[in-house]
Amino acid sequence: MSPSDYSAYLVYAIPLLGVTLWHVRSRTRREADSAEVIREVREAGLTEPPSLHPVIDPAKCCGSGACAAACPEGAIGFVAGKAVLANPSVCIGHGACAAACPVQAIALVFGTERRGVDIPMVKPSFETNVEGLFIAGELGGMGLIRKSAEQGKQAVDSIAKRARGAAPLDVVIVGAGPAGLAASLAAQDRKLRYVTLEQETDLGGSILHFPRRKIAMTAPVKLPLVGKALMNEISKEELIRFWKGVVKRFGLAVRFAERMEDISPDGAGGFRVRTTRADYHARSVLLALGRRGTPRKLGSPGEEQEKVVYRLLDPEQYRGLPVLVVGGGDSALEAAIALAAEPGTDVVLSYRGEAFSRVKPKNRKALEEAAAAGRLRVLLESTVSSIEPKHVVLKHKAREIRVANEAVLVCAGGELPTPFLKKVGILVETRHGEAA
Repeated sequence: MSPSDYSAYLVYAIPLLGVTLWHVRSRTRREADSAEVIREVREAGLTEPPSLHPVIDPAKCCGSGACAAACPEGAIGFVAGKAVLANPSVCIGHGACAAACPVQAIALVFGTERRGVDIPMVKPSFETNVEGLFIAGELGGMGLIRKSAEQGKQAVDSIAKRARGAAPLDVVIVGAGPAGLAASLAAQDRKLRYVTLEQETDLGGSILHFPRRKIAMTAPVKLPLVGKALMNEISKEELIRFWKGVVKRFGLAVRFAERMEDISPDGAGGFRVRTTRADYHARSVLLALGRRGTPRKLGSPGEEQEKVVYRLLDPEQYRGLPVLVVGGGDSALEAAIALAAEPGTDVVLSYRGEAFSRVKPKNRKALEEAAAAGRLRVLLESTVSSIEPKHVVLKHKAREIRVANEAVLVCAGGELPTPFLKKVGILVETRHGEAA
């Protein structure tokens, strides 16, 4: 080899070697981080995904990292160059990872071999086995925003084909997430008599649980009345702002802070829908509920006050106030830690157990550090006896204590709608790792 050939070889070899070394180091660091996450998850016992989640085929996976980059929650890690669901408990099922995979190595499934997930049985028309009862969106197994919206529209298309009957309403739509709002637009477009019920005080449905970062949406959403909505990449806040604009622009009949409590036949071929505020009679009912269910209540006197909430949206709004957080899971710990970081906020965390179990080590450590710094107080073996306008009464071990309070945040999980579905006669099947 001549000196000129050798020099030419070095011109190409040195940059290639540099790129190779960078790739090896990046992969090593990436896999070390994933190993640490997997270890923490196993120690905490948080190995089961809550609902819809990815299953990655290692034979197809090329290790590009596109899935991990698309996952705002950081649920995906890497082992031996292949993507894995490293942190199942934080996966919220929006499916951005599957959409980003360049080799279609990811399937979205419900349940695992160890833990099944109940999915109601619906026809292609989105009608259940109970004539006149329809299901669309997350409750029926579709967590993707775009497809949930499409299902809401298609369900109303099926409802519009039914004979209207004598009931005052053609359809009651339960839930104001993407499926429920798209259904509301479709009902208005088709001149149907409808009302939409939402148990929360604001729009968004399950979107409210999404992180404050970008949500990947792989295609535009086509909505009745609105037309094509271009949302290829959008944050939670932007998405909720968009839906609020739609509700205002078209005057959608959404009734907030009104929870559906029961559905029963009305004796005339339709349904009576009982809520916390009224009774509605409709020919059809569309359930566009999320799978997180209704927040579990404490059952304590005074819980009906406006200062009691079940979701932390913005810690800053509680700055400088005395706040009680109730619960012993990761959501309760994370809320207490976030609130304690706000200047002047006096945080008390109440949990009925003797110790926190099944929580992430990093949350346990952060809580201990905040408590040691005097930013919050932890009261184990305590329960809420009553909630007063300016105080809460807690039973702590053998005595009652009175704590100044301006806000109560209950993080006690949700009551899944499965028993309700079975009560009204809807057939439900349990899936163990089956495709969505």
